[in-house]
Amino acid sequence: MEMNDFKGQAVFVAGGSSGINLGIAKAFAARGASVAIVSRSSERVAGAVAELRALALPGARIEGYSADVRDAEAIAAALAQAHAAIGDFDVLISGAAGNFVAPALGMSAKGFRTVIDIDLNGTFHVLRGAHEFLRKPGASVISISAPQAYNPTMYQAHVCAAKAGVDMLTRVLAMEWGPQGIRVNSIVPGPIGDTEGVRRLAPTPEAQMRMAATVPLRRMGTTQEIADMALFLSSGRAQFVTGAVIPVDGGSSLHGGRDLGAAVAMQ
Repeated sequence: MEMNDFKGQAVFVAGGSSGINLGIAKAFAARGASVAIVSRSSERVAGAVAELRALALPGARIEGYSADVRDAEAIAAALAQAHAAIGDFDVLISGAAGNFVAPALGMSAKGFRTVIDIDLNGTFHVLRGAHEFLRKPGASVISISAPQAYNPTMYQAHVCAAKAGVDMLTRVLAMEWGPQGIRVNSIVPGPIGDTEGVRRLAPTPEAQMRMAATVPLRRMGTTQEIADMALFLSSGRAQFVTGAVIPVDGGSSLHGGRDLGAAVAMQ
């Protein structure tokens, strides 16, 4: 399958109502795929479904469901509904995530647990729950990770722990599911300018300029650039790629550990 043709394919995107994940869903919809998304906010899901249907090609279906990735039973139900609507999943994207800036000593146990529940447990719930609905052989499973998975970052202990777990889960499932012809990879976005995550970590134009200046390519990335990697990994050009953790970050991860407070001038 070429990167510009996903007609007749079925794509499920967890966290697909906004940001990077919505950008990925749009890229697949514009190339002919039937797309189902799930997100916690029913209002956001409705808005995203409307945007996706405006892009969809004739014959493709667009569906949306409201469920919290922290709730394994709710996610299992949404996955079953999506499968009934669009068939076996050729592509599965798991991208729901949570984040806030806080030092470890200023973070409550509940705050730490919330990010672990969304990022790590939520990824497991999506991938584990979707397995029975994946096309075998041929499915492409992609988790959306973060540089904090391998670069220790101050004020991000919760995200570092959660995303490191996501990347290790990617590698383990690539081994366990590979014999069934299922490929499992992680995409690691760098600072993506048109996302809520960057707006939270760098809330002012000045902070965003400082963040962009730390990137070797001296700019923020775009959601389209992340979507392009998802399209590649799900295309016929990446059929021997599995267990990979792929930065799409303009080289920003090359710096190693970071003091997030210094990087974005945390107030």
